[in-house]
Amino acid sequence: MATVLVTGGAGFIGSHLVDRLLENGHTVVVIDDLSGGCRENINPDAIFVEGSILDYDLLKQLFETYNFDYVFHLAAYAAEGLSHFIKRFVYSNNLLGSVNLINLAVMHDIKCFVFSSSIAVYGAGQLPMSEDMTPHPEDSYAISKYAVELELDASHRMFGLNHIIFRPHNVYGERQNTGDAYRNVIGIFMNQILQNRPVTIFGDGNQTRAFSHVSDVAPIMADAIDNMRAYNQAFNIGADNHCSIKDLLKIIASEMEANPEITILEERCEVKDAVSDHGKLRSCFDLPAPLPLEEGIRRMAYWIKSVGPRQTVKFKELEISRNLPSAWA
Repeated sequence: MATVLVTGGAGFIGSHLVDRLLENGHTVVVIDDLSGGCRENINPDAIFVEGSILDYDLLKQLFETYNFDYVFHLAAYAAEGLSHFIKRFVYSNNLLGSVNLINLAVMHDIKCFVFSSSIAVYGAGQLPMSEDMTPHPEDSYAISKYAVELELDASHRMFGLNHIIFRPHNVYGERQNTGDAYRNVIGIFMNQILQNRPVTIFGDGNQTRAFSHVSDVAPIMADAIDNMRAYNQAFNIGADNHCSIKDLLKIIASEMEANPEITILEERCEVKDAVSDHGKLRSCFDLPAPLPLEEGIRRMAYWIKSVGPRQTVKFKELEISRNLPSAWA
């Protein structure tokens, strides 16, 4: 079995990925600064190091100590809409931190670097989004993700560093940070309902997304290192069936036995429809039947009721305030 580094392993998708890697018999080291994740998410069988991927000396020490075979890089600040207003922060964490890891992966002959990107790299107007399209990212978060993808391609050509890129979308489920004010609409809706607050919808609610339960995403990512056909390729990963935000709220309200008040907010700058093609993923991986949206919402509703509501935390160090949605001010 292998020794694996997981960045962001105290976070939502990362913690589920860690569970799968441990089930597969690997030794897992988690590094996380706990800015978005939390300690209770971390599997006790993993080795946990609290720290940042911007701390190059700490990363260097970890690579020298554990002699990693594989790196799974999930640490990032993932708020697409907000990223316009915190560009320096986003590029520091999502791009420079990634370069720290790529440098060390090259120097230590890592067998494969698995990177969690996003379908946000495609931008708007390319539907369904497929891997043969040329990405046109439209926000700082997506630009930073695509820049890392390009760097991984360059590092493979120059140094032979193998990689696998996954582009997940709208992943939800247990352990999600429901106190995040800027992303994860399912968690936001559920958290607002638990607090008996109005549910907030940007625009008309006709935006469509394909919501993916974490159980359909994290295990595939974890198992990918044993699939040589996946090496040095990018894959969309997530659900096929899309749903409008208005219809999503109906499902959530039903599963939580609630009749929430709805507050309509001004439309924000975002992709109207996000639907991706998963034919390439299916051609390379044996995929189980996906969890139906209603069942996934039911599971998450049960979980969030057990942990209770979370305090909504807003970003405190905005770099640009012009054109900021009033709900985020």
